[in-house]
Amino acid sequence: MTGRGVERAMTDRDAQRVDVHREGHVLIVSMRRESRRNAVDRAMADALDDALNLLDDDDDLWVGVLTGTPTVFCAGSDLTAGGDYVTERGGEYGVVRRRRRTPLIAAVEGPALGGGLEIVLACDLVVAGAGARFGLPEVTIGVVPTCGALFRGPRALPLNLARELILVGDPFDARRAYEAGLVNVLAESGGALDAALTLAERICRNAPTAVRACLAAVDAAVAPAADAAGWQATAGALDAIRDSADAAEGVRAFLEKRPPAWTGR
Repeated sequence: MTGRGVERAMTDRDAQRVDVHREGHVLIVSMRRESRRNAVDRAMADALDDALNLLDDDDDLWVGVLTGTPTVFCAGSDLTAGGDYVTERGGEYGVVRRRRRTPLIAAVEGPALGGGLEIVLACDLVVAGAGARFGLPEVTIGVVPTCGALFRGPRALPLNLARELILVGDPFDARRAYEAGLVNVLAESGGALDAALTLAERICRNAPTAVRACLAAVDAAVAPAADAAGWQATAGALDAIRDSADAAEGVRAFLEKRPPAWTGR
């Protein structure tokens, strides 16, 4: 963490995957599975869900900050989890389909790839260290982004940049993300969490009732109809590749750490 005073607010079970700390009216949620690049499995999804439930249900919490470790934000889905990372209230990862009333800031160091970027896109504001990277590598293993990037990406980024992320699969750096408008605050490497806490403190100077009302109004204006169509389009893309030979080969090659042999079928 940082040198700021914080207190622990999670169970030992959750601490295996996620740390949660309070700092005044701010809740700091930290993914702590660095050995797997913070890839989300069932246990991590449940822990994230618990933390974000706390954020929304405690009236004394006015802003949340979601971060990873100093070297990685999140690599997305743990492929060994078999898709078992959906929670009742939060959807994928306990984050992606959640209807929050409390602002959530992503504080990103290192890579935010695949579902990790989709977690970022589900947040309200983004702070990144200079060494952060953002990418959607799904096509490189023959699959598609399924957690919102196919419609939230074009909403948060210029259309051609979103297309590049989705179709090429190569990541881009924090500077480019900042210049494109995805990142609100660009910090020095290692400084994303402190910068996110500073941003959270600025929000906390305002009336929490007004902040929540504004967040609800913005979400109501831009999300429901567009999200419904986006999820439908995402389901169509998933159906198109679900039983393809390329999807099976891509995942197999990824797990076997070898280049895939595509057939176009």
